[in-house]
Amino acid sequence: MAKYKPQHARLLFIDKQIREKRFPNCSTLAEEWEVSIRTIQRDLDYLRYELNAPLEYSAKHRGYCYTEEQYQLPAINIRESDLFAIYLADKLLGQYEGTPIYDSLRSVFSKIEDSLPEKVATKPGNDQSLFTVFAPFSTVILPEVFATVLDCLRTSTRLEIEYRRPGAAAVRRQIDPYHGVRFEGDWYVVGYCHLRCEIRTFSLARMATAKKRKERFVVPEDFDFRRLSASQFGIHWGTGEVEVKIRFTSGAAAYVRERQWHPSQTLEDSPDGSLVLSLTVNHLLELQRWILSWGAMAQVLEPPSLVEEVRNTVQGMAGFYLKG
Repeated sequence: MAKYKPQHARLLFIDKQIREKRFPNCSTLAEEWEVSIRTIQRDLDYLRYELNAPLEYSAKHRGYCYTEEQYQLPAINIRESDLFAIYLADKLLGQYEGTPIYDSLRSVFSKIEDSLPEKVATKPGNDQSLFTVFAPFSTVILPEVFATVLDCLRTSTRLEIEYRRPGAAAVRRQIDPYHGVRFEGDWYVVGYCHLRCEIRTFSLARMATAKKRKERFVVPEDFDFRRLSASQFGIHWGTGEVEVKIRFTSGAAAYVRERQWHPSQTLEDSPDGSLVLSLTVNHLLELQRWILSWGAMAQVLEPPSLVEEVRNTVQGMAGFYLKG
């Protein structure tokens, strides 16, 4: 049976043979691995020139040895599943192309690729036939804004921004950025707003300008983003929690079961094939939008306030199509 032949496996084997003073040579290794002598020579060249191994041929023993007794090959014991995971990460990286952070991520990933014994192993088979990643719709962020926000996050420095909410005039604010969030194609920063004197969430796409100030801050010990966002449905959150129940028709029930929509969710089947989804959230804005995206396949049961909001929205939408 032919041996499993990825280069990193051969390198580990060669390294072990040398450290155990077995003095392997090209002929014995080629026979052992059922590859050509030229392939083994390339492996030895990789050890010597890429990994800086103190490799030397011993004429006395007719094989290779290390000139430094304590030398050991750097850790490269990567499974094929690991290599495939790197390949997938490379594909997923593509969804950030065109965003300010893409070049930095691409640079880091290239360094990871360069550290692998055999870079081609991260691109198995016909690359295009395995996976395609469709990027989410992304907001437009000024590169200088993105860079300044990241710098202030990293250095815990106050940030001064000119912030434009839809339909409102721009307002200059100073914020202490605590935490960055990527959500559905947009980038956000969560921090203390000195204008409102409370923790707020700001979209980087709505920042017309961003300036790093001199003031430094310390993130409060009681700030815990996971706790803060535990009951959220989307990027927004409030202070109180609301239990919501939504009935999905039998046609939508199977699709609803396929996903974990919220950590608190419970599912209840009905005799007619419909399904009731219950969850507890602390903000209703994005949940309402999500419910409306299901059209006539979803009906809000509780709370009454959300039922009323959805009803008013549906009636308003109907008005656009019933005219004339």
